[in-house]
Order: sequence, then structure tokens, then C-alpha cells
Amino acid sequence: MSFTAILWQSIEPIYSAILRHPFIQGLADGSLDRECFKFYVLQDSIYLREFGRALAVTAARAPQDDWIVMFAEHAANAVKVERALHEGFFRQWGLSSADVAATPVAPSNLAYTSYLLAIAYGAPFHEAIAALLPCYWIYWEVGKALEKMGSPEPLFQRWIETYASAEFAIVVQDVLRATDATADAASDDERQVMSRHFLTTSRYEWMFWDMAYRRETWPV
Repeated sequence: MSFTAILWQSIEPIYSAILRHPFIQGLADGSLDRECFKFYVLQDSIYLREFGRALAVTAARAPQDDWIVMFAEHAANAVKVERALHEGFFRQWGLSSADVAATPVAPSNLAYTSYLLAIAYGAPFHEAIAALLPCYWIYWEVGKALEKMGSPEPLFQRWIETYASAEFAIVVQDVLRATDATADAASDDERQVMSRHFLTTSRYEWMFWDMAYRRETWPV
């Protein structure tokens, strides 16, 4: 069994909880409150900026030339390509760039991005790739699962199609191969640390959707 297969096995309860979450269920059947989705997209635009930074730092520390190029391209796409998806939503909602920039970061979003940046800047490459992987992989799996159902809400369906696309599948598969190759060269102790990071950021993925569903704000 590959290392990434073992990783996925370790988060199956978390992934099942994600699919059961009312935010995801609401995307599938079209019942999700549009304000929850708007909150999610605004927070995701903040997240992707920081995720892009984490990818750029990880690219600089990658031990193989192909991985340097891969993560550098992913960093650019996180800021450009996925931002284009968000900006389409923002135009539809009549939100200006100033409106988006003024959006306060939610607590769970700040915690998640801070964790990713701390690992990217302060830990070895094998830890960074494991921490970054859930954002790729879980979104791909959720996109595929929701595509089978198809949302009656065009707004939600546009989001689903982005992450269920063949183009995104290629991106995720490249990172999975890099993760397995990294794990093959790692010690048992290093693989245990990779597993812990993967588990932690998978939990943050559930928290991100829950944050959006609750439209989380700072309590004080």
C-alpha cells in the first residue's frame, strides 16, 4: 500500500464527516444559504492568498527541480486561476475589490493558514508537502462526489465543476506522486510527522466548511 493510501485511510472518518456536513449537503441539493456560500467564498479568497505563499516557500525548498516548478506554478495558479473563480462570484454579488479586501479573517481561517505558513517556513520539505496535501486531495474528492449528484443551483455547480475537473485531477495526482516519493526517501520518524500534519490539516478542512456554515466571527 502506498504512503498516500495509508494517509487517506487515516482520515476516512474525517472525510465522511465532511461529506455529511450540512454545508456540503447544501451544495449538493442546492439548499445551502446563499449568505453562507458568500461567506465561504470571501474567506476562501483570503485562504488562497496565504496558501499561495505557503506553496511558494515550499517550492523554494523542494529537493527536485520538477517539484520546484510544480509548486511554483501551483502558487501562481492559487492566486490567479482560483481567484478568477472567486471574482466571478464577486461580480455577481456586486462586491468591489475594496469590499473583498475589507473582509475580516475568521478565526478558523486564521488558525489554518497560520499552521500552513508555520510549517512551510519552519519545517523541512517532507512536512510541508504533507501539510499542504489535504487542501488538494480533499477538494478533489469532494468535487468528484458532488459532481455525481449535480447541484440544481448553477452557482454551486460552477464551484463543483472546478474541483471535479480533469485539469484539477492532474494537479492533485502530481502532488500525490511527489508525496509518495518524498515518503519513500523519509525515515519512519519523518513519515510519522508527515502523517500528523496530514491529519491536522484534514481536520482544518472540516473546520473551514463548518466555519462558513456558521459564518464564524470572533467571540470577543
